[in-house]
Amino acid sequence: MDIRTGDEIEMKKPHPCGNNRFAVLRVGMDFKIRCTACSREVMLPRKKAEKSIRAVYRDGDRLPLVKGAVSKAD
Repeated sequence: MDIRTGDEIEMKKPHPCGNNRFAVLRVGMDFKIRCTACSREVMLPRKKAEKSIRAVYRDGDRLPLVKGAVSKAD
C-alpha cells in the first residue's frame, strides 16, 4: 500500500477522543500517526496499520483514494 508522510488516513476504529482521521508522520516498519482532533501521537506496526486503514487522503483531497486502486509505482 502506498502511504506517504503527509497523507491523512481514516481508520476503521476511532481514537478514544472519537476521531478516526490521522495524519501520517513517519512510514517504515512502524507508522507514526497523529490524531487530527486531539494531536496525540501513536506508533503502530505496519501490518496492523495497513489492515486498519479505511481510506487515504492525499494533498488535501476531499475524496479518498480507493484502498485497492492505490498505485505502488510512485
